Amino acid sequence: MTLSASPKTIGQIAAPAVRALTTATRALAVGALVVSLGACVHHRHQKKKIGEAVTMAPSKVTTIGVNSYLWRATLDTLSFMPLASADPFGGVIITDWFQPPTAQGERFKATAYILGRQLRADGVRVVVFRQVQQGAQWVDASVSPATTGEIENKVLARARELRAQSASN
Repeated sequence: MTLSASPKTIGQIAAPAVRALTTATRALAVGALVVSLGACVHHRHQKKKIGEAVTMAPSKVTTIGVNSYLWRATLDTLSFMPLASADPFGGVIITDWFQPPTAQGERFKATAYILGRQLRADGVRVVVFRQVQQGAQWVDASVSPATTGEIENKVLARARELRAQSASN
């Protein structure tokens, strides 16, 4: 004998339980579901590779949603700033405000976007925010485009370095 329930019946049974969950519990449950589904997808792809010689260009090596060399290089390059948020599947790294010891009355924040799975010069974008202190308030100030370009170039140089290290191992 098999048991089956219509979607309407399942919804009627589950609705009171779902309403009882707090927002935090829902977020935790959704997070666990996403992680478990990600593991299933990864496992399914792994089965296809068994017994095959799988070769992938080093520029496309990734176990996250974006190029792993660019991801690691961006984290390394921005490591002097406190990390506020990092999403390896969406490719977004957000730092918290950083006040250099040599620049009193000035602070910086950065957001980095890894734009794909390939190691390319246009694969990373960095946006830098700057504020200056005026009295007791922080006021937005402009940032030189050269500053963001310099940070992006450092990320790319570090990514190439990580790729070369990986290829030599």
